[in-house]
Amino acid sequence: MDVFDALADETRRRLLLQLADGAHTAGDLARTETISRPAISRHLKVLREAGVLDVQQNGRQRFYALRAQGLEPVRDLVERIASPPEPAPPVSEHHLDALELEVRRTVRDRPARQDHRQENSA
Repeated sequence: MDVFDALADETRRRLLLQLADGAHTAGDLARTETISRPAISRHLKVLREAGVLDVQQNGRQRFYALRAQGLEPVRDLVERIASPPEPAPPVSEHHLDALELEVRRTVRDRPARQDHRQENSA
């Protein structure tokens, strides 16, 4: 199961929010939910398989902790949506280069044209 499928369930999202505060046992997490402890364990299994949870055994207890790297595909998607690439300028750089060249030619030729006009008027 990928991370997006895992996050599609509201219960799993709530569990992740609790785990964002630190590691918890399945029993700790079950106390805040209205579903059974076995159901919580199934949700935790899905989150583990999606790569968003780490599990550490401490004696008879298992502690579940958020694995932030597992959420990178979600973070990448949200960043991409929130920061779309800048649109291309309406004029390409090639055209701007040609315009710059023409401006330089005009500036260079202008004094010569003015001198020529003054000679003709005299």
